[in-house]
Amino acid sequence: MNIEWIWGLCGGLVIGLAGAVYLLGNGRIMGASGILGGLVDGSAKGSMAEKLAFIAGLVGMPVLLHPLIAPEAQTHLTSNLGVVILAGLLVGIGTRIANGCTSGHGVCGISRFSLRGIVATVFYILAGGVTLVLLRHVMGVI
Repeated sequence: MNIEWIWGLCGGLVIGLAGAVYLLGNGRIMGASGILGGLVDGSAKGSMAEKLAFIAGLVGMPVLLHPLIAPEAQTHLTSNLGVVILAGLLVGIGTRIANGCTSGHGVCGISRFSLRGIVATVFYILAGGVTLVLLRHVMGVI
């Protein structure tokens, strides 16, 4: 039996734990796009060190743990760098339009039974599914 789904489960548990620790530690929702946005637009003046530490951990821990935990893990989605860059830009635009991302709306919003978080999550999951169908099955890009 293929058990690669366990890596997704473990990742989800770690993200949920991080969200709970972040909320209990400072009383704020762990929304990665909001934290990064605050650093980019300069609105995080009072909590700059906290936000920089969060982003450093968000990027650094997978880099450090990857060789130890899952050196063979690969996505196999696409090797087309243009598609990857376009996807990143679209995700960034979407998080600004939705006023949040998967960690803020999906993980923290749904766990708090936030109607706004639930609705946003439903819409970005649908948008992602439609985009995948269009790019893979209609356009043949990925």
